[in-house]
Amino acid sequence: MSDTPFIVKSSPHWRDPDTVPRIMGRVILALIPAIAASIYFFRFRAVWLYAACVIAGLSTEAAVLLLRKKPLDSLLDGSAVITGILLAMCLPPALPLSMAVIGAVVSIGLGKQVFGGLGHNIFNPALVGRAFLSTAFPAAMTTWVPPAILTVDTATYATPLGVLKFHDAVAQGTLVPLKSLFWGTVGGSLGGTSALALLIGGVYLLAKRTIDWRIPTGIVLSTASFVGVFWVAAPDRYASPLFHLLSGGLLLGALFMATDMVTSPVTRAATWIYAAGIGLISAVIRLFGGFPEGIMYAILFMNTFVPLLNILTRPRIFGDRRGRA
Repeated sequence: MSDTPFIVKSSPHWRDPDTVPRIMGRVILALIPAIAASIYFFRFRAVWLYAACVIAGLSTEAAVLLLRKKPLDSLLDGSAVITGILLAMCLPPALPLSMAVIGAVVSIGLGKQVFGGLGHNIFNPALVGRAFLSTAFPAAMTTWVPPAILTVDTATYATPLGVLKFHDAVAQGTLVPLKSLFWGTVGGSLGGTSALALLIGGVYLLAKRTIDWRIPTGIVLSTASFVGVFWVAAPDRYASPLFHLLSGGLLLGALFMATDMVTSPVTRAATWIYAAGIGLISAVIRLFGGFPEGIMYAILFMNTFVPLLNILTRPRIFGDRRGRA
């Protein structure tokens, strides 16, 4: 008999070289172009919001871990930092810092730690915080300021989607030019104004295979297809698909929030359904809802169906005649 020892271990028997800190580090790196653009357009408003959200998020994570008598090692994995950054990017630049801190506490405390921490949360934590702030402080969350490079009346300033929704921009000929949406010389959420900056970060994550390409692709295709039908039928009433893709927080949500590994599906079929649902719901809210933007609600809504989608689309197990696990 051979003297080679026979080692018996439980799964997994194959491990990916990626680690949580490495993945989070790549996401943070991908967000740098959008962070830089927001600081350029909104100056120190952006710096203070990022600082408030990240510091409050880390503090909340530490406090909850201590209460749960858990080690503080997860503070170093970068997940709380990303939640703080993404929350700040979803907020109006002029939002009071006290409200931003409240949002960060809710994001980490209720959106993440209440479920058991990273890997157990059902909803995207940053969007949980933003949804809370939108409900608790609706006036502050809909008060916008123009980029620092523009000299306009801040008292009457509206975002491109706000102008489209409430001022009949298509019929009046006051639709924001696509060039402005692409570069980011418009008002809006802190990190969602520059499509170029978001695309740079998204391409990096796709090249590194950190995010599933099906999710942003599905969201873009479903959004463009739905709004495109109405645009073709009545171009004097509805904006073009390209306007919808470049405006608001669609790219931010599609590239950096809907692709969250914890709250997105694991099977291919479920991923396509999940992405198509987000794009469709977002488009319906934009065209017919009471809010100019719908990507936040669309992602949170589809997050609730991820466990069910994973179960319903499980692939056939080799050798199992029933075809399901």
